[in-house]
Amino acid sequence: MKPLCVTWICVPVIAGIIICSCTGCPVPADEPTTASIDKTPTPTLQQARRQAEILHTSLHATLQVVHDRYYREDEGLPIPASIMADVFRELEDQQNIKLRWLAVEGLAMNTDHRPQTSFEDEASESLKSGKQFHEQTENGIYQRVAPITLSGHCLKCHVPDRKNTRNRVAGLIIAIPFQK
Repeated sequence: MKPLCVTWICVPVIAGIIICSCTGCPVPADEPTTASIDKTPTPTLQQARRQAEILHTSLHATLQVVHDRYYREDEGLPIPASIMADVFRELEDQQNIKLRWLAVEGLAMNTDHRPQTSFEDEASESLKSGKQFHEQTENGIYQRVAPITLSGHCLKCHVPDRKNTRNRVAGLIIAIPFQK
């Protein structure tokens, strides 16, 4: 149980380091590392795009590793994807970055994960067709949706009536304000 707790504590710290390295916001040694949104510089579109790419890669890898190594259904532990909602809230509070799962193939385990906008409908279709990401900029917000792999252990719930065990796709929506 201890490795799971350590992993979930490290995720926000790692994400913060990644975000700062992308935005070029060095943290002076005499200042605390937990910056408020007011102190977080608004990235350019190019920086927001890069932040979203790095966040997607790190969160996707974290979800896969934690689910594979630490989650055991018979132990009554919460599913790692639902636990990551806490990480998403931290990123929103600390960095003003919004994240949300997107149901693409298979059953949505939470109705909040179904597409809610025309952009999300387009993103879902785009990911189903095999594209690596779908993006949009609107009203100073950069949105990127990229695939999350639903592998064997995910299919039991997301695709219970499956005829094969091929991987399916979900999505991760990342929304980052940027400088116009």
